[in-house]
Amino acid sequence: VQLQASGGGLVQPGGSLRLSCEVSGRVDRIVTMGWYRQAPGKARELVATITNGVTTNYADSVKGRFTITRDSAKNAVSLQMTSLKFEDTAVYYCNLQTVLGPISGIWGQGTQVTVSS
Repeated sequence: VQLQASGGGLVQPGGSLRLSCEVSGRVDRIVTMGWYRQAPGKARELVATITNGVTTNYADSVKGRFTITRDSAKNAVSLQMTSLKFEDTAVYYCNLQTVLGPISGIWGQGTQVTVSS
């Protein structure tokens, strides 16, 4: 199983980006897909998750600005980010949790998001 993340880049404050993560390979039932981020010198932190394709959870710092959605047909998850701030700069990682998989989930490679003027 592999997770392929895309969509990162450089954006000005107030701008928008859309991250996508697609699962390849055979997976059992997906429970939760999510996005985490790690800024330089900081621990990895939760950004947003979506469970059973319905229940969403967001970090307080991104509520109202970011939206997570899941495409069940494609086993993919997206993160629409708007009103980006300098402090959103980080490497963003997608994560997949399945019924039979590891509790910590499966991680994709990161994609860099840089918010800079």
